[in-house]
Amino acid sequence: MLDNTFEFIWLIGFVTGSVIRVIHRRRIRPSKITANHETRSDVLLLVLAGIGMIVVPLFYLLTPWLEFANYQLPEWAGWVGTALFVIALWLLWIAHPNLGHNWSAKLEIKENHLLVTKGIYRYIRHPMYAAHWLWGIAQALLLTNWIAGLAFLGFFIPLYFLRVPREEQMMLEHFGEDYHLYMNRTGRIIPHFLFHKQR
Repeated sequence: MLDNTFEFIWLIGFVTGSVIRVIHRRRIRPSKITANHETRSDVLLLVLAGIGMIVVPLFYLLTPWLEFANYQLPEWAGWVGTALFVIALWLLWIAHPNLGHNWSAKLEIKENHLLVTKGIYRYIRHPMYAAHWLWGIAQALLLTNWIAGLAFLGFFIPLYFLRVPREEQMMLEHFGEDYHLYMNRTGRIIPHFLFHKQR
């Protein structure tokens, strides 16, 4: 039951992230789906990631049943987790309006779907996945429990590595050379300029 500051910080971050998602979901106009690449395994992976992100941490915070799996970290690790969580929430906050009506939680192409290359998408192709990487790491640093702390990362990692290549293939099929050129000048979740000299 919220035994320390960092558990409270995680809860605040979780509520903030949920509010961000609700706000932007309500701004999206319904659009006709012209191509759907979603599979049952995609749905399962999303559900499992949601359980690791929401259900398991809340179960840990609201009951004593997972306390046997607690571990200890130095205080500075919790503050690192706090900083990562803030960055994750910032990425979610700016990525949603940049993507606008093109956003979908599913692998699908909408009618009049646009290739967005502005804002944060000028630097990375998948800022929401980047945000969820940071969220998962932050959760492990804030909730010092082998089950609750690592639950999101444990489910998100297979989701990321199985889903993102298929998502990019879908975009290549739809946008062709434009998306290929976009891939060449951006990083997937880390900006190219952090590792490559600008020409």
